[in-house]
Amino acid sequence: MQAGQRIRVGLIGLARGERLGMRMWRAEEPNADKPMTKSAYETVGYVVSGRAELVLEGETLALAPGDSYCVPAGAAHTYRILETFTAVEATAPPAD
Repeated sequence: MQAGQRIRVGLIGLARGERLGMRMWRAEEPNADKPMTKSAYETVGYVVSGRAELVLEGETLALAPGDSYCVPAGAAHTYRILETFTAVEATAPPAD
């Protein structure tokens, strides 16, 4: 593992600056509904592989390889992983 990387439940920290962080969710397995959550940071992501649904403020968005998504700061959201899922995300400010 390189300096600055951390691994937690499939989460790998890729890079971090003062105002932006980048991470990868690697090989996340299918899951049951997770509770809705809100984050203090904006997230933009790109799906590398697998399928998921992003439930964002009551709207469900299908995610597949090549799709991108945005979760505004403070928006209620959750993810349903339907097929082993890998995505790269950037967060501003950096997620903890």
